[in-house]
Amino acid sequence: MWCNSLKKNSPGINKISGGRWQVVAAFVFLLSGALIYKLFSLQIKQVDLYTAMAASQQQVSSQLKPVRGKIYFTENVNGQEKLYPEATSKDFAVLYAIPKDVLDPRWLAEKLYEFFDRPRLEEELKTQASSSPVIASSTVEEIVSAYVKHLDKPDSLYDSLNNKKVDTEHLLKLYSLLTSTTSTPVTADDLELKNYQVVRKGATGTEAIIKIPGFDFNMTSYRYYPDNEIGSHILGFVSYANGDGAGKYGLEEFFNDELFGQYGSLKSEKSAGGKTIIVNNREYVKPVDGSDLVLTIDRNVEFVACQKLKEAVKKHDATGGSVIVMNPQTGAIIAMCSEPTFDPNNYSEVEDISVYNNPAILYQYEPGSVFKTVTLSIAIDKDKILPSTTYTDPGEMMIKGWNKPIRNADFSTHGPHGVVDMNTVLEYSLNTGAIFAMHQAGTKTFADYVKNYGFGEKTGIELGAESSGNINNLLGSNVKEIDAATASFGQGIAATPLQMIMPYQAIANHGVLMKPYVVEAIIRDDQRETVLPKAVRPVISSKTAATMSAMLVNVVESGHAQKAYIDGYYIGGKTGTAQVANRGGYSANDYIHTFIGIAPIEDPAFVMLTKIDAPKDVTYAEGSALPLWTEIADYMLKYYQVPKTRK
Repeated sequence: MWCNSLKKNSPGINKISGGRWQVVAAFVFLLSGALIYKLFSLQIKQVDLYTAMAASQQQVSSQLKPVRGKIYFTENVNGQEKLYPEATSKDFAVLYAIPKDVLDPRWLAEKLYEFFDRPRLEEELKTQASSSPVIASSTVEEIVSAYVKHLDKPDSLYDSLNNKKVDTEHLLKLYSLLTSTTSTPVTADDLELKNYQVVRKGATGTEAIIKIPGFDFNMTSYRYYPDNEIGSHILGFVSYANGDGAGKYGLEEFFNDELFGQYGSLKSEKSAGGKTIIVNNREYVKPVDGSDLVLTIDRNVEFVACQKLKEAVKKHDATGGSVIVMNPQTGAIIAMCSEPTFDPNNYSEVEDISVYNNPAILYQYEPGSVFKTVTLSIAIDKDKILPSTTYTDPGEMMIKGWNKPIRNADFSTHGPHGVVDMNTVLEYSLNTGAIFAMHQAGTKTFADYVKNYGFGEKTGIELGAESSGNINNLLGSNVKEIDAATASFGQGIAATPLQMIMPYQAIANHGVLMKPYVVEAIIRDDQRETVLPKAVRPVISSKTAATMSAMLVNVVESGHAQKAYIDGYYIGGKTGTAQVANRGGYSANDYIHTFIGIAPIEDPAFVMLTKIDAPKDVTYAEGSALPLWTEIADYMLKYYQVPKTRK
């Protein structure tokens, strides 16, 4: 009764209760609105942001590396061109150690010495013709101890072993060495590489896998040069300091972008367990592999030229040398090599990184008497002299601007030659005759022709770092008489070996200078794009070129270049023995020897320069650079089956 009475008589309570419900309803309404707005914000306004965040957790994007293009040398097989990959990609096992797991550091160190170092040291002893062919025990201990330092680190989880890498063949040989025992020998033929693990052939399951405690490898693709040092200055090498590999020096650097190709990409998804499960083809961008380069270099000629050069440098105890072989009609480089050289497979092992530079195009020198051919061709082309033109050779002469006489190289033994013609000037390499010819042409005309021959500017060959030489003494409106006089016989100016061969190329090509090149073709997507020869300009007339060719034959027939004679052929060429400039003067003991020859002279198959730097056992080029030229030329004439025209 009381309760009912209270309800009836308490209208304020109903009012309060209704107000509360209104508040609750309003709160629910506002909360629903906020949720709707939040959903709108998430699903509509910020959809890109959250999609990206989700993708970062569920999707994996990776960059796909292209395959680097190959570089090919050519071979002449029965008159047919065959391509030989001189720079390619190859899988290598990169060795490493887990020192904490190595059971016996000394044992493993001795095995590594036996595999990597003992063969190298034994080969060095053979090369040096050592009277003590046994490797010194101190040397062995030094090398083994160095390995032990890598391996005897109980707390270390990784050691790179100085980034040693081997190909599959040598990896199997190494594992056979590490697993063999006296009672159970294991040969490399018993093993194979399967799924990036070394296993025993014929075995199955986990027992087939060979594990060396604390020693393992990763398979990685690296640049590989099958012929090691051959052609290294042309090719350069690939450095992996940035991870993916970048070309350094030579063609590897000059054509790095073309050889490398373009990255691709792959977007995949991860499952809750973190495994990649789906690849969406629409999000796969295929990498574009690098282009291939086909070179003008003949592999066989390159090999012979490089080997003969190495032998000559060693024989004459020289500091270095270069060989350049060129097709005079096109400017194509058939061979180019220099000493000292390096192995691009192991480029980091060199003691002096300057060995990476290509001396044939970078190092400039005063060429000496091989330049007299240039001087006489200028005077003949201007109709100022003929081969029969004579002058009286005094043996030495004073030139304005110089305080001592300029002499012929044979002045101390022969004295003046008296009345001689221009053929004799070349045959006996008379400095006074070169000065006479330069005077007949005039200093300005002489300087203009020298520039027209390409001296003082880069040839533009596609090998990167090239020097322009130095003919500053001949530039300007007033060339000093002493500068023109010394330049006439190849002193006081500087040229690279490549620049120095070019006038002889022009002479062999009817007076037309060609642009030298080493890339014959570029292969992109299986399409071959051939590089066409390019004429730079006519330098001398065809008549002058023919006259100079005949004069160069006389040098081989009757002059200082008689060692260039090859039975059955007419050869033309010129020697040069040049002083080496140093600190404002010239070295009293060091000379640079050069020979440049054309063969055969009637229809030249090649023009070649050989250069020997500072030989210790001979005085003139006819005793060093000339015999080297003849050895290589004799091989080439037979290799190309050039018909004999001389009985």
